[in-house]
Amino acid sequence: MCLAIPARVTELLDGDRARIELGGVHKDVSIALVEDVAVGDYLIVHVGFAIGKLDPVEAEETLALFAQMAEIDPANPTSYQ
Repeated sequence: MCLAIPARVTELLDGDRARIELGGVHKDVSIALVEDVAVGDYLIVHVGFAIGKLDPVEAEETLALFAQMAEIDPANPTSYQ
């Protein structure tokens, strides 16, 4: 099973590479598979490769949902209510 999370491009690098940020973590990834990448774009990244761009509104909504899930206490199923 794979999990791809939206990551925001913070810098374009040489050689079809970009620096992304997700939750304060920065990583360099390949953007060779995605056209017209710009700083500020949200990308879906899998094992170091950007595999697609994501609408900024959808990306923010997805990240907000992940943040909500992180707050759920598995020992207390009612913690999400």
